[in-house]
Amino acid sequence: MHKITRRTLLGASVVAAGSGALTACTGPGVAPGTGAPDRTGGRHSGGGFIPEGPKGFVNPSDPEVVAVERRRGSGPVRRFRLTATETSLDLGGRTVRSWAYGDSLPGKEIRINAGDVLDLTLANHLRESTTLHSHGVRMRCDMDGVPGLTQRSIEPGEDFSYRFAVPHPGTYWLHSHSGMQLDRGLYAPLIVEDPKEPLSYDKEWVVVLDDWVDGVSGSTPDGVLSQLRNGRAVSMDMGEDSGHGRSGGHGPERAGSGPNRVLHGSRSRILESVGGNVDYPHYLVNGRLSQAPSVFHARPGDRIRLRIINAGGDTAFRVALGGHEMTVTHTDGYPVEPMTTDALLLGMAERYDVLITAKDGVFPLVALAEGKGRKALAVLRTSSGGIPGPSAHPSELDRRIVPARRLVPHESVALGDAEPDREMRIKLTGGMAKFDWGFDHKTYSIKQRVPIREGERIRLTLINATDMWHPMHLHGHTFALTGFGTAGARKDTAHVLPHHKLVIDFYADNPGLWMLHCHNQYHSESGMMTILGYRK
Repeated sequence: MHKITRRTLLGASVVAAGSGALTACTGPGVAPGTGAPDRTGGRHSGGGFIPEGPKGFVNPSDPEVVAVERRRGSGPVRRFRLTATETSLDLGGRTVRSWAYGDSLPGKEIRINAGDVLDLTLANHLRESTTLHSHGVRMRCDMDGVPGLTQRSIEPGEDFSYRFAVPHPGTYWLHSHSGMQLDRGLYAPLIVEDPKEPLSYDKEWVVVLDDWVDGVSGSTPDGVLSQLRNGRAVSMDMGEDSGHGRSGGHGPERAGSGPNRVLHGSRSRILESVGGNVDYPHYLVNGRLSQAPSVFHARPGDRIRLRIINAGGDTAFRVALGGHEMTVTHTDGYPVEPMTTDALLLGMAERYDVLITAKDGVFPLVALAEGKGRKALAVLRTSSGGIPGPSAHPSELDRRIVPARRLVPHESVALGDAEPDREMRIKLTGGMAKFDWGFDHKTYSIKQRVPIREGERIRLTLINATDMWHPMHLHGHTFALTGFGTAGARKDTAHVLPHHKLVIDFYADNPGLWMLHCHNQYHSESGMMTILGYRK
């Protein structure tokens, strides 16, 4: 155990007022409420929602869910408020109209301590419904933010209060789970600090990566999705309130306006396939273009913790800091045995924490859009000197990359090598030609369930029968990467290469109805989603 020596903390929670702001306050320790829905005055909170689907499964607010939530404890309540709104965003010399939490990109960071109860109210000032998902957090099911499955959509002018205990520290993030809204600007970091933090560092740098298309020459994510579907009418049984599988916009956005954004000719050796489907005009670090990068200031010798989040919709990023090695300490919020690397590969929604020792000078932090050839840039400055240009390409990008399968979980979070109680296999299917992504040749239905039971250790094999790579995310749980001779690093999102398989182990310890889906937004919204349901 080492003493924390942080002297400066970048991006600490902002306490502010106003419709576009994030506000926070603390309150006494209170267990999360479990009452019936409250729809007074345009507000509502979790409790009592029952989705469409077969009987005999644990619903999002059932007693089994409440019992597990009580066991998570009831620490101090931390209250925040976010506003989803249409706004103008300055990307660094280029202003676009888009949607965001408040008026900043990313949305202002939320930071709490492990053991706190997060009470987060989302005010919907958009012209369409929305929800909020706390990605990677093992929470109660009715706070998971999946429209039509765990809650009703938050309609324009309404508020919704998400309230749940957060027992595990880590780097997480918040984003919309409605339609294509994530690929606009509806996301923000969620940092859960460890009151017993074992790492020693001086400063902290939260780095959010993104691919950007919204508001550029008339493009919208919904329009790009229409282009990818090539005008095909995709019919999915979603349920009236799901918010999935539909173009979320209004007016011309449904018609695929803007220039052609379908990506052609990309290839990634690392991903063994095309880099993605979308030809984005811009790539960002912390909401800034490479021509006007954000700059992080430190002193030579400072020990800096980087929390790196890939908030992209269709892009994996290969990340390196010029002139520096990185020591990986966490992936998807969970600690690993420290391992040194030159670069990292982050699929969509993955997070890595690394430590670096700052050298003397000005250094480019480069996020290469894997297989797409474009870059995003931020800068570490510890002394005077010119800013690296947009074409900066540190040699570290082409050196060691530590894949997640080689990371060893810290003993405090290792699942061990026990045999599974149940083994399941799901095939990833579909293709670019028809854009008919799905599981086992089926597109998403709100009524489908893959049955599991509480208390089981489950081994899930995901077989990628497609020609593309897919970042797979399981809600409400973390899993161990398996299939390499032992139970490996704990994660909630991991990519599976084309014509390969991904084997994961997890404990069914969080009752409810939970999404399993590809975190390529264009794949999930075309059907590559399913539901793991706990049997009664």
